[in-house]
Amino acid sequence: MLPGCGGSKASNASSSSSPASGTNVQAITVNAGPTGNYANGLFTSVTVCAPGTSNCQTVSGVLVDTGSYGLRVLSSALKLSLPQQNDSGGNPVVECAQFVLGITWGPVKTAEIKLGGEQANSVPVEVIGDPAYSTVPAGCSGHGTPQQTLAALGANGILGVGSFIADCGSACAASGSGNPGFYYGCPTASSCQIIAEPVSQQVQNPVAFFAADNNGVMVQLPAVSASTASVSGSLVFGIGTQSNNSLGGAKVFKLDNFGNFTTTYKSKAYPGFLDTGSNAYFFLDSATTGITDCPSQENGFYCPSSPASVSATNTGANSTSSNVSFTVDNAATLFANATDSVFPTLAGPNAGAFDWGLPFFFGRNVFTAIETKSTPGGTGPFWAY
Repeated sequence: MLPGCGGSKASNASSSSSPASGTNVQAITVNAGPTGNYANGLFTSVTVCAPGTSNCQTVSGVLVDTGSYGLRVLSSALKLSLPQQNDSGGNPVVECAQFVLGITWGPVKTAEIKLGGEQANSVPVEVIGDPAYSTVPAGCSGHGTPQQTLAALGANGILGVGSFIADCGSACAASGSGNPGFYYGCPTASSCQIIAEPVSQQVQNPVAFFAADNNGVMVQLPAVSASTASVSGSLVFGIGTQSNNSLGGAKVFKLDNFGNFTTTYKSKAYPGFLDTGSNAYFFLDSATTGITDCPSQENGFYCPSSPASVSATNTGANSTSSNVSFTVDNAATLFANATDSVFPTLAGPNAGAFDWGLPFFFGRNVFTAIETKSTPGGTGPFWAY
């Protein structure tokens, strides 16, 4: 999870300011979130049900994240009993999901997930911070600070709707030193050991399991010209499956084997990715960009003395390219107005890579196509805007 947000001034053929409507549409809002202090957080509500029952709960304040895969809900926000997933030895499976600035630790359970008029059945999900598994193994916490509470996570959960189906894939299904250690079998709460978790049992992107509109998503947010308190938009399921999710004039950027495209800045190429779960443009470092870092109070953001103009070019594995220009403002100045939580010109450093965070999505229809799924723009994974 990254702090920050930025804003693009570029326009494109698929931009729209009118909210979408239909059974494949989920309302989303950029605001301060359930803690009241989140900058550029994209939130929604998710209905979770015990499989095969009408026992359901709607959880609000869930962060929408195109940079991860699968649903994770804080135990403190989930009052619903869900069936526990067990490994081949009959031991409960617990996940150590690894993000840029921290980890989430919690048991893997099975749920039905309802979003808009869509439903995904029997989907593995992670319940973060379950008190029955309060001990985080050293092998997990070594990957970052545990984000086990609302105060630490800043959200009641994370809805990962990125371009892949399982949250770890074949690496976590393998035994031995190559396994990155996302999944643990726990004979007791304090004796958890890394296991090989079959891909089909890993936490899964629920969109891929809808009966229809299951080949990707479109994030639709209005253009934002200045900092404000909140903005509303739509998460539209499917790509080219209904009249409200056509690619239109959007360019398709195929992803490489690592799930990135290439971003070229000052004639040098870097890995780049589109991510609503990052709340700023996070790119390179002060030495490379010439943009001043913030002092300790706003650590992790840029604080130029005057607005800085940035231009970079995104290129897909299919050679499609697009230039993007945006402005970076002083984060300390932006944060000075306590009523604002939407910041279109917020950015920060991210050494060696371009993380096109939430501000990139303002004023664009941005599509995320899921791996192996067929769309009018070709088979996923790809991004399009």
